[in-house]
Amino acid sequence: MFHIYCPWCEEHREEEEFHAKGPAHLVRPKEPEACTDEEWGDYLFFRDNPRGVHHELWVHAAGCRKFFNITRHTVTYEILETYKVGQQPAKAPEAEVVTLPVRHELTEDAPDDVRVKVGGLS
Repeated sequence: MFHIYCPWCEEHREEEEFHAKGPAHLVRPKEPEACTDEEWGDYLFFRDNPRGVHHELWVHAAGCRKFFNITRHTVTYEILETYKVGQQPAKAPEAEVVTLPVRHELTEDAPDDVRVKVGGLS
C-alpha cells in the first residue's frame, strides 16, 4: 500500500481512496463530427502504455471527489508529483518525462527500457 497526496485536500491519503482514470493531458479533437470512425475510435479507445515516467488522471473517489493529475513512474510506482487539473507539471530537472507517443508513431527501434532519474515533490 502506498499513500497519494491529494492537491485539493492537501493531505496524503491511502491509495484505496483513489482511482486512476487514464492518461492526463489528452487533447479532444476540435471537430469530432469531422473525424473518421477510425480517428474517433483511436481517440476514445487506444492508449499507449509506455514504461517510465508519464502523467495520469486520477480522482479522489472516497474523499473530495475531485480530479487531479499524477506524474508517476510506471515501473517503480514512484509518484513524482501531483497537481490540479488545468495546471502543468513542474519542471523537475532530475526527472525525464516520457510523453505518450501516438500509436502510429511507434517505431521498431524503440527502447525496451526507459531509465530515468526520479525526483520531484515529496
